[in-house]
Amino acid sequence: MNIKKTSLALLVLSLTAGVQASTLGEARNLESSMNAASASSQEKIDRSAEATLSMKAEIEQLQEEVKNLQVYHDHLANLVLSQNLEKASLNKQIEGIKETRQGVVPLMYNMLNGLKVNVESDKPIRKEQRLARIEKLEKMMVQADISDAEKYRRILEAYQIELDYGTKMGIYQGQVALESGVLEADMLYLGRVSLVARSLDGTNYWSWNEKESVWQPLDHSFAADINKAFAIASKQAAPSLITLPVSVNVETK
Repeated sequence: MNIKKTSLALLVLSLTAGVQASTLGEARNLESSMNAASASSQEKIDRSAEATLSMKAEIEQLQEEVKNLQVYHDHLANLVLSQNLEKASLNKQIEGIKETRQGVVPLMYNMLNGLKVNVESDKPIRKEQRLARIEKLEKMMVQADISDAEKYRRILEAYQIELDYGTKMGIYQGQVALESGVLEADMLYLGRVSLVARSLDGTNYWSWNEKESVWQPLDHSFAADINKAFAIASKQAAPSLITLPVSVNVETK
């Protein structure tokens, strides 16, 4: 009887040990599976975190690019605005230039006409040369390859030359129209105050009579001063006081 109880106890212990061993194995397997699953989950979490950080960095980069693009867009908008304002200003200036040109062209013709009248009524100082200059300017007015600004400049230059005739002393060779005929002579002008002529051989002298618009002979008492004036004008003598016949048209009331 005791032997049977002992065998039964051993059998129970054996079964219990087997069950425990099986349960322990299963527990270890479960633990291993859980560890593997935990490692896999952690790996997924790590990859997800890295992806999140990468996306965050990419988003920040894109936001910076958007910000830069906005700044550039504003810059271009300001440029376009400035260009539109400049365009409007240029169009306004062009319209002003058209109006100015419409006024300047008639003015230039009037200036040329006035210049021609002055030369024709003035003393015959280089008269042919001065009239030729005006004729050249008149032809210039219809030349399309010369700008209005250049035309205006040349007309002003002609006026300056005419002004110089009234303030300077000069000599040149010209013709003296006398009753006996036309003679070549040396001419001297002192502004528009005096215009005298000397024959090429230096034996005869004339003065322009402004009132009568003719050349009149001069007494030889003027010879010394006239010769001296020629020497001064040609820089062969130092400037000094001289006496010349005055040829101005003085109106009396």
